[in-house]
Amino acid sequence: MQQNRYHAGYLMAITFVSAMGGLLFGYDFVVIGGAKPFYEVFFGITDNPYMQGWVMSSALIGCLLGACLSGMLSDRYGRKKLLIAAAVLFTVSAVGTGATSNLTWFIFYRLLGGIGIGIASNLSPMYIAEVSPSDIRGRFVSINQLTIVVGILAAQIANWLIADPVTSEADILTSWNGQMGWRWMFWAETFPAIAFFVLMFTVPESPRWLASKSRSERAKEVLSRVGGEGYASEQLVEIEQSLKGETKSSLKALFAPELRFVLGLGIVVAVFQQWCGINVIFNYAQEVFAAAGYEVSDILLNIVVTGVTNVIFTFVGMYTVDRLGRRALMLIGAGGLTLIYLAMGLCYYFQVSGLAVLALVVAAIACFAMTLAPVTWVLLSEIFPNRVRGAAMAMSTFFLWAACFVLTYTFPILNRGLQASGTFWLYGAICAIGFIFLYARLPETKGKSLEEIERQIVDRSSRPE
Repeated sequence: MQQNRYHAGYLMAITFVSAMGGLLFGYDFVVIGGAKPFYEVFFGITDNPYMQGWVMSSALIGCLLGACLSGMLSDRYGRKKLLIAAAVLFTVSAVGTGATSNLTWFIFYRLLGGIGIGIASNLSPMYIAEVSPSDIRGRFVSINQLTIVVGILAAQIANWLIADPVTSEADILTSWNGQMGWRWMFWAETFPAIAFFVLMFTVPESPRWLASKSRSERAKEVLSRVGGEGYASEQLVEIEQSLKGETKSSLKALFAPELRFVLGLGIVVAVFQQWCGINVIFNYAQEVFAAAGYEVSDILLNIVVTGVTNVIFTFVGMYTVDRLGRRALMLIGAGGLTLIYLAMGLCYYFQVSGLAVLALVVAAIACFAMTLAPVTWVLLSEIFPNRVRGAAMAMSTFFLWAACFVLTYTFPILNRGLQASGTFWLYGAICAIGFIFLYARLPETKGKSLEEIERQIVDRSSRPE
């Protein structure tokens, strides 16, 4: 069936609504980086790297919980209901984090937001993959990554616009930034969170989930709205064939011998996306740019520059993911970051500052944005069998956020112990190891239906050698 036969307007509408989970994921995940110089002074933790790491990474504990809940509950209650729940959590977290003056409650509300991130990061790309035709699935799932980086940029711009210039750390506590500015950075999230909650009631449930619950007629209605009657009939037969003879998804089924390879592949890809190190630039931009000689007011502007780069090169990734393929882009990302981190480490080691470091940071973000950032979510949303997709993607997302927690918590400690040069050289070594693994083990999934991918990866890996 040709691409122009699809009902593009309808597919685009439900994709963008569900991808608002990605926008809120991006905003909630990054907003704390801009607020960091101000809330740390407010709460008196500027000289405690362990507490700084805990406050920054506390939301990631919520991400782990959200990932677990989304897998268990989405296979039972559907993708739509869980995304609505995520919208509620984002709203409560945004209001509460900005309102509290107690560090314990601040962390509690960050945990709530983290649960929302865990749910949205798992289910938004999964939902899009389950409603999208195979030949344009990569592009549509990448829309979720686009909304993530738009959310990141929105947080960076909001932080930059809300904050007043501060000349020294001594002024922060009594300034607008130290008393109210960081609160409004969090409160700004409530507007897209409420919009996401309302709009999610307008989208249908995933047709593949409906089919797994023996609601084939409803599944066919959704598929018909995407691609017409012929497309719906063809897809429904393939979906039901993949589900035939299978029992209800369970933890035991997830660890069946024939699924070990694909589950392990998903976990490694998820962990590598985080341990490649790029998120420390978003969460610890203050330290990264301060080490290169920038002041606080310049740092906030530099963060916006990195956000704009992130958005621009996400479009490049969306354009190439269904052309060059998933495997090629993952290899380009791993290899490119290895070289960039080597150069960044040399700059820090030889105390090269200013524009040279900013250019390398922008290059790293551009490389990540067009490769590992969107393609990881595309791969995770498509490599698992229908019968365990919710649980398997939740497992991979759990490990992704566990890896992100380790990355985020350890950066202040590594930065102090290894200095910026040694820290980025360590990330470069991880990227080199990732390149070797991906080259050896990652198959290409471009242009295949979810059921064809299942036959390619799962069935082949279960055959005796």
